[in-house]
Amino acid sequence: MGKLVVLTLLGAVLALIGERLVAFRRACNASQEVEPVELPNCHLIEGLENGSEDIDILPSGLAFISSGLKYPGMPNFALDEPGQIFLMDLNEQNPRVQALNISDDFDKASFNPHGISTFIDKDHTVYLYVVNHPHKKSTVEKFKFEEEKRSLIHLKTITHELLISVNDIVVLGPEQFYATRDHYFTNFFMIVLEMIMDLRWTYVLFYSPREVKVVAEGFGSANGITVSLDQKYIYVADVLAQNIHVLKKHDNWDLTPVKVTQLGTLVDNLAVDPDTGDIWAGCHPNAMKLFLYNAEDPPGSEVSSSSSLSSQAKLQEQFVEETWE
Repeated sequence: MGKLVVLTLLGAVLALIGERLVAFRRACNASQEVEPVELPNCHLIEGLENGSEDIDILPSGLAFISSGLKYPGMPNFALDEPGQIFLMDLNEQNPRVQALNISDDFDKASFNPHGISTFIDKDHTVYLYVVNHPHKKSTVEKFKFEEEKRSLIHLKTITHELLISVNDIVVLGPEQFYATRDHYFTNFFMIVLEMIMDLRWTYVLFYSPREVKVVAEGFGSANGITVSLDQKYIYVADVLAQNIHVLKKHDNWDLTPVKVTQLGTLVDNLAVDPDTGDIWAGCHPNAMKLFLYNAEDPPGSEVSSSSSLSSQAKLQEQFVEETWE
């Protein structure tokens, strides 16, 4: 009888593992093949051999690019080189990248930049906030941008017990920002188990010098984050769930869910078009190829546009308010 119980439990566990592995492969779009698309107005920007993890564009057309991220389980093309922040002027006919100098008081040797976000103060000073992973930890670095010198002055390192496995950031005030946590665990084996079991324990947090709090949770892997043009809505990408969450921002910085839009692809970073409010998303069509990197058969990437998320969010919110009235 005891052996039968053990065998039954073992069978149930193996069945659960098998079901989870199949579901994980499905979430990764493991069978998806990428069809190359030739875009006549696009050309390769040289000088970013170590990749570009995130891009943030100023109204002036200057673009900041974070490069050289070392991330658990991902291919690494610059194991012994620190990360960098590049600048590119999109106003130029043939834009080129330039590595920005960083002030000497900052530990550049351990610089491992991830998501970035800019903030322009009332006096037009530009600040760049960078998610950093020095020594496998998570911090947020605040820099002042000096345009004439093409340099970054390090001002502050922000740490907190809730700033763990930080992926991306969107800054909405001098020292107020939302940040995403993409994994609950920090051990690589546990991260893999977390993804396979689809635990959905990650979150979005709000940070200010006076208050730090979780404002949205229940994500499988909260990734890219940005804000609508009117700053009334926050958009969050849940990469393995293949969707974008629309969240309403309140005066106390809390967030409430409004809408979830499925994209059918693994959504990474987000950006809002400054003219139309459309959401542009950088996506992974086949994440399994990303995990099991093969230079002869690269994973590829794609860009998706969601032009009606903001308007749909407002319509849904209006419908809910009218219904409850």
